[in-house]
Amino acid sequence: MRKRMSSLSKHITTLADFEPGWVWLVGAGPGDPGLLTVAALHALENCDVVVYDALVDPRILRLVGPGVRLEYAGKRGGKPSPVQPDISNILVRRARSGLRVLRLKGGDPFTFGRGGEEGLALVRARVPFRVIPGITAGIGGLAYAGIPVTHRETNSAVTFVTGNSSGGGLPPDLDWPSLAQGSPMLVFYMALNHLDQIADHLIAQGRPKQEAVAIISRATWQDQKILETTLGDCAAAARAARIKAPAIIAIGESVRLRAGLDWLSASHGAILDPDPLANQWAHDKAS
Repeated sequence: MRKRMSSLSKHITTLADFEPGWVWLVGAGPGDPGLLTVAALHALENCDVVVYDALVDPRILRLVGPGVRLEYAGKRGGKPSPVQPDISNILVRRARSGLRVLRLKGGDPFTFGRGGEEGLALVRARVPFRVIPGITAGIGGLAYAGIPVTHRETNSAVTFVTGNSSGGGLPPDLDWPSLAQGSPMLVFYMALNHLDQIADHLIAQGRPKQEAVAIISRATWQDQKILETTLGDCAAAARAARIKAPAIIAIGESVRLRAGLDWLSASHGAILDPDPLANQWAHDKAS
């Protein structure tokens, strides 16, 4: 039985053995390999095959050992992609052949990641599985951009929303009045292509056009791009800036905190605002 352990994971005795015939549903985080959990690294070091998504950074795939098979199973909007039943069947077949199967998913498997669908398929096939949570882009990606999803001065609640249904449009069951009026911080996944509609719905239900919006493209990746704008202008601004998917869209007052919490820019010499909310509110009042 082949088993490798990194200098970090070998000191953690609570890590589970990756047994033959098992499938581990593992979150790879939003992109940066440094955001992998120790359990995810342990899985990469001890698997036989990795069935991976489109949004997994290639640097993460290089952490597997020699002889590990890599199988691409990525889904990208508007492009030919494997269908979900086929992916689930691959997991079942590989596990039944006695392999240690690592299903590697961007972000967190159970946050807009279809991990639940794959897990239930494994249950129906009586294949044992384990879930290794990962950092979801709606939290980790915003933190990299210097935007906290909650802050005592702006919001004590946050709502995560998918902006893309299985048919390619906006989910038809979204309750726009509740989203607009009930959540001070909205974080949309997979919503870039529908940003015009999203902004129109929210403004129609009472969200101010000047509300702060941040669009983070390829969050935590080396080519991360961040656009700060407003709800009324966000769709046009995204087109003008040529923002590309994958992107996370944050809508709410907490976005303004980036002026003081953009730690990544500060590490390259930028000067941060120690009181961004007060200064922004003073600016808004003056204008």
